[in-house]
Amino acid sequence: MDVGAASSSPPPLRIVVFPWLAFGHILPFMELAERLASRGHRVSFVSTPGNIARLPTLRPAAAPRVDLVSLPLPRVDGLPDGVESTNSVPRDKFHLLFSAFDGLAEPFAEFLGAACADDGERPDWIIVDLFHYWAAAAAAELKVPCAMVLATSAACMVSVRDGRRGSSRADPAAAPAPPRYESELNAKHFTTPVASGMSVAERITLTCARSTLTALRSCSELEPELFPLVAPFLRKPVVPLGLHPSSPDDGGAGAGMSGEQQQHAAVRWLDAQPASSVVYVALGSEVPVRAELVRELALGLELAGTRFLWALRKPTGGVPDPDADVLPPGFQDRTHGRGLVATGWVPQTSILAHAAVGGFLTHCGWSSLVEGLLHGCPLIMLPIFGDQGPNARLMERKKVGLLVARDDSDGSFDRHGVASAVRAAMLEEESRGIFVENALKVQEMVADNDLHERYIDGFIQQLRSYAAGSHSSTAVPPPAVD
Repeated sequence: MDVGAASSSPPPLRIVVFPWLAFGHILPFMELAERLASRGHRVSFVSTPGNIARLPTLRPAAAPRVDLVSLPLPRVDGLPDGVESTNSVPRDKFHLLFSAFDGLAEPFAEFLGAACADDGERPDWIIVDLFHYWAAAAAAELKVPCAMVLATSAACMVSVRDGRRGSSRADPAAAPAPPRYESELNAKHFTTPVASGMSVAERITLTCARSTLTALRSCSELEPELFPLVAPFLRKPVVPLGLHPSSPDDGGAGAGMSGEQQQHAAVRWLDAQPASSVVYVALGSEVPVRAELVRELALGLELAGTRFLWALRKPTGGVPDPDADVLPPGFQDRTHGRGLVATGWVPQTSILAHAAVGGFLTHCGWSSLVEGLLHGCPLIMLPIFGDQGPNARLMERKKVGLLVARDDSDGSFDRHGVASAVRAAMLEEESRGIFVENALKVQEMVADNDLHERYIDGFIQQLRSYAAGSHSSTAVPPPAVD
């Protein structure tokens, strides 16, 4: 994309981007920051020192216009030194990370105040994540418009709406109803105070109320029925950002995998497997899966009889020794040759792009899901938490895969349910044919880079349409997200 500005073009925007302390948020926000910078805009990307140190190398087209702003995370009793993101914190300790995060309110306000004091550095916009009510308040105080970006699907937001108003399956505007265990878990998560006496629901509600507009990492092409329902719920303009999936050559000088990716043991193992024969299993880096369910997943993969590559993260409970082998005794011996378990980092985008991979067993985190769709992979879906359930039901409606059978009361699953879903997606000709056909249809849209770049251009036009001094924090507040 040509970023050279003609003499008649408006001046570049100055934008502050501040994501939540989770890499499932940090990386999509950085993708957005890079796309803004590649069009000539100046971006200040705010996070903590440890998280900034873990960021991938900026694309050359964006790097000169992205400033990385480190705000040291305050110490909180019980939060280990060096912990700055959710992937290092057990879910029952998240409140400690929220407490530390709230301690960034004053440093952020000081940073923003200093920037606004210099006419040459004054931001035109602040882009924040959904928990940043105090950052949105600081922006309102300084009369800088604020956009709340949601790095998730419209299906997730409609599910939240339906949970509030008790919509039924008969409602044509309702998302599919969640199972009981999901509703109960998410209700507890949203309404329990996590720090500063504030619940997640209150944080989202206040952030939205103090924002001029919202943006969603999705588009009407993927969610034609659901996307138009989000703005009336939030009572804010909702701008689509497009999907922008990561690919193996993102940021590189040429197509294809880097040397590190090519030499990874998992990729070398895939090189020796037949085309479309392997199911890639990955439940993300932060999803809490109990040890007994990890064992059921393993036995299900064994029972299914298909080849598999499993990016295994240690479970959150049930193992007294964190270094103990959570796999069933003899599992790796019995599956030797047709299965590989990788317990460290794996190059997920390169794995999903590999010709040997024919299916994706996923927790349905939005970024992982979009990466799978980019490569036309039929999905075997095992959502655990948060937006993953609505995302999975969206994909099930599109017939690109199927959900693993679960107990409605507690969300548990067994080896037989896993095996049945894997066989349907990988081995049974009729069902696999349907999933592959529909996955390829969705892939065509997800891979349309021009479409998604146009959404970024439209987002920038929306930002330009608001004068920097026109923001008012007295807009009609959204309904409480509870």
